[in-house]
Formats: sequence, structure tokens, C-alpha cells
Amino acid sequence: MKKSMIRYWILLAVLAIAMPNASVAQMEPTVKMCQDRMGDSYVSDGQYYTVLLNKDDIAEFYVTFYSGTIYRLVGYCGTEVGNLAFSVYDQDRNLLFTNRDFENTPSWDFKFENSMDCIIEAEIDSKEMTSGIAVMLIGFKQ
Repeated sequence: MKKSMIRYWILLAVLAIAMPNASVAQMEPTVKMCQDRMGDSYVSDGQYYTVLLNKDDIAEFYVTFYSGTIYRLVGYCGTEVGNLAFSVYDQDRNLLFTNRDFENTPSWDFKFENSMDCIIEAEIDSKEMTSGIAVMLIGFKQ
């Protein structure tokens, strides 16, 4: 009994150490694409909005945008342009923007006249992908 418990704890420890590293390794190319698309004139808000999506999943992120600031929203799923569809809604779920209207462009630059809380929805929009790690960045103009 003791040997099987020791094996169990060793396996659990190995998985705990190995799995986060595997997830980060899968995310690295996608994060780099987001950072490259953000460009030098925008500063990230410091957060990586990440989620593992399956084909029919919709992820939601809640964000506050401040008046007068120019923002850039960037999102990728995998390493192909156009795999991620994202939409921005106000608090009442009025659609403000969807990249579906622009062939799933991976970025959108915008400015709000008034500060507002928004909901960002993201989902896989690809015939080839059934799941993937979606990464979104939000930056503001320097």
C-alpha cells in the first residue's frame, strides 16, 4: 500500500511540474504574435487574457476602458491569422465591434468618448481547429 501511495504522489508531483510548462510552451508563439501585432506605439495593460477554447466554447473577459485613451485589442488562437473571432459589447450587451465583419482581423484600434465597462467574447472560428489556446492583449497608446 505504501509503495503505491508513494508512486501516486511522485506521479502527481511530476504532472504538476510538467503540465504548466507544456501549456506555456504552446502559448509562446501565440503570445509573440500578439506582442508583435501590439507594436511599439502601444503599451500593454500588463495582462495576458488567455483561455483554452474548444470549438463551441465562448470565453468572456470583463474590462473597463477609460475615456480619451486610444486602445488596441489583439487576439490570436494558434499561429494562424483568422482563427479567433472576438466581439466587444457594452454592459447592456449592445455590440460595439466584432472582428467577424473584417475577416477576423487580429486587432482593433479604438477610443471611447466616455469610460465604460465592456465584455469581450472570444471563440474559435476555424474549420480546421477544434481547440486551442486563445491569447488576447489590450494596450493603450503611449
